[in-house]
Amino acid sequence: MSHQDAIYRHLREMRAELFNGLPREVRSEISGGEIVMMMSPVPKHGLAAKDVVRQLDAQLPEPLLAVENTDTDDASLGKLRMPDIMVAPRAAFDTDEDAVDARELVLAVEIVSRSNPDNDYVRKMADYAAMGIEHYLIVDPRDGTCLYATEVGSKGQGPEYLLRTSYPYGDVIRIGDLATIDTTGLPRYGEKGRR
Repeated sequence: MSHQDAIYRHLREMRAELFNGLPREVRSEISGGEIVMMMSPVPKHGLAAKDVVRQLDAQLPEPLLAVENTDTDDASLGKLRMPDIMVAPRAAFDTDEDAVDARELVLAVEIVSRSNPDNDYVRKMADYAAMGIEHYLIVDPRDGTCLYATEVGSKGQGPEYLLRTSYPYGDVIRIGDLATIDTTGLPRYGEKGRR
């Protein structure tokens, strides 16, 4: 076992021990050799995720499913993430493992929180590309925009999304051959609240 594998395994054990018995709303991920804590999302965050899931459910071909708030990991990279929404074949979710194998995901979707937008735009962008997730969609209720990233490749620093396209709310976004997302009517954050 490599040093990186040992660190990741230790972090997984610590995470399991720290959060044993706590509600699922207490969220944490592993990236960069650290356990990353996240606050529970506000209602509009959840509403945006549900609106996207409903659109995906109506379009995804069998055996693909859209599932919310489930762990995915790549132990070889020492990364464990919990996308707001992930799309993978049904068999990937039908596992006794603690997380879905990241290599099974075809799409990860994140709804940006007010308190930590860099997590979605920078850290998760890098992690999802490294994990080989082909499609990544960021929905940003702060300003009513979306960013769709695809075509994982390398320009020298390691895997990254080579094609990134921004959309304002109101546009329809084609996610490869998987589905389209109509952003009309997705909720936006108001002046109140932190996330």
